Parts: sequence; C-alpha cells; structure tokens
Amino acid sequence: MIDLDALAALRAVADEGSVIAAARATGFTASAVSQQIKRLERQTGVPLLERVGRGVMLTSHGEHLVEAGTQVLADLEELEAGLQRRAGVVAGRFRMAAFSTAIRGLVAPVVSGLRDAHPDLTLFLTEREPWDTVDLVAAGQVELGIVHRWGAVGLDIPDHVVATPLTQDVADLIVPVDHPLATQAAVTPHDLIEVPWIATPPDTICRQWLHRMYDGTGRPPRVAHESGEFDSHLAMVAAGLGVALVPRLGRSALGDGLVAVPVKEPVPTRLVDAVHRRSMSASPTVTAVLAAFDAVTGAD
Repeated sequence: MIDLDALAALRAVADEGSVIAAARATGFTASAVSQQIKRLERQTGVPLLERVGRGVMLTSHGEHLVEAGTQVLADLEELEAGLQRRAGVVAGRFRMAAFSTAIRGLVAPVVSGLRDAHPDLTLFLTEREPWDTVDLVAAGQVELGIVHRWGAVGLDIPDHVVATPLTQDVADLIVPVDHPLATQAAVTPHDLIEVPWIATPPDTICRQWLHRMYDGTGRPPRVAHESGEFDSHLAMVAAGLGVALVPRLGRSALGDGLVAVPVKEPVPTRLVDAVHRRSMSASPTVTAVLAAFDAVTGAD
C-alpha cells in the first residue's frame, strides 16, 4: 500500500522544486524526504524522481502519482476533519503561516489562549509573505495561513482554498517629530512626491501598494532605502534617513522622536484574511482557531 506520508513528501518536492526546498517546507531533513520517496518507489515499483544536473525532477510516473494522489490526500483530510468534528477533538499538530506583523500583533496574542483552552493542541508557526503562505496552504504544508492584501493588489486564491476575513489594518506615514509634515492632520500622495521613502523590497505586497498609492500623481515614490522589517523602518526614520509607511498592526511604540501622520486619498488599508483548505472546513481545530482570531478582531 502507498505510504501517505511519503506521498505528501513527493508532492512537496513537486511543489517546491527540490528535495532541499521540500525538506525546508515540511520540517523534515533532506535525507528523510529522500528516504520517504525511495520507500514510495519501492512500494510502487516505478521511478518517481530523476536526476537533472545537480537537482531532481519528477518522472512522468511521479507527476501522475502527485496529480492523482493530491485528491486522495484531500479526501482523507476531509474524512479526518469530519471524524474529529463528530468527536469534538481539538488536538494534534497544527501548522500556521503568517506575515511578520500579523505574528506580532495578531497570532502571538491568540496562541496563549489556544494552548490553555486546548492542551492537546501543538502549534507550529512560520513567518512567510502572503503569496508564499497561500502556496503552503494550497499544497497542504500548513493547515492555516494569515495573509493580507492592499486595495487593488490582490492575491490569487485557488478554488480549493477558503479565505475568511479577519480584520482591516491601516498604515500611517511615520516621520521624525521635527519633520515639516509632522504637524499635518493628514497627508495625501501629492504631499509626498519629493519625500525619500524607506520601503519594503520590490517583491513584496507592501511595496506594490506604495507604488499604487502614487497613481494619479504622475510620479513614482522616491525610494531611498529598502528593508523587509518595519521595526528597521522606524529606526531608519528616527535616524533621519527618510519617511516610511508602517501598518498599525504589530507596530512597535514610536517613542518621543517619531510621529504617525494619517494618509488619505487613498487611506492605506490592508485586508487581513485567514486561509485554509476547503477539505478542512469541518475540522474542529480550524473552527477553534478561527473563533480565537474572531474573539480578538471582532470589534474591528
């Protein structure tokens, strides 16, 4: 009989593109992933991976097994979720992926209560960008993800993944207390054409939104420095290196040297969603986790 854990390992290799990447995504060692796939090859009697240069790729047999096996794994996951719901069980290992400010401002406050309420539940958290989180959920490598999207900068959600709205988050312009814009009641992108920005890297949703925010000004934002961490943005603003657009969720205290100025036309608003596979909709663990987030964000 086909080993389901080994089948999941093969699917991870297909999704991630290499044994090493699959190991990183699943939490196993590369050696363990390789052994699982070799066991699967012995069970099926056909080669599933072939070496190409220094890497590997799936054979046609491997591709067929992943395609057919994905539905099998989804059916079994749905069956397990249904059984757990009948028994009212909230237990086992539950993997979550979320973006950095959500981990600080949303996930961390919820985790403690979940552990107290469900002592048999083991949570594993990993920090990822929203696009990566959707891929991890879709591929079965985490059970639930927390993602965000800014205005018209959307996320491609596969049909077998469900998105549940959690909250909205607003970003403010952060400037030094002695900056000319520090005393403004609010600013628009037209007020910010010449300012030097501290921004996230180009391949992030936040950076895409910063560029979209400038639509209608006829100018792109003038990015002076890049950093992936908003805490670093605050430090760089405090050092006089530029201004930053920093969300309120998970934002560190500004202290006496920085000021948050509201932005309008448009208001920089990001929507925060939880995503999980449709096959896990009946899972009491998914229900408990979503309820815990709702208890924190329901006032929003």
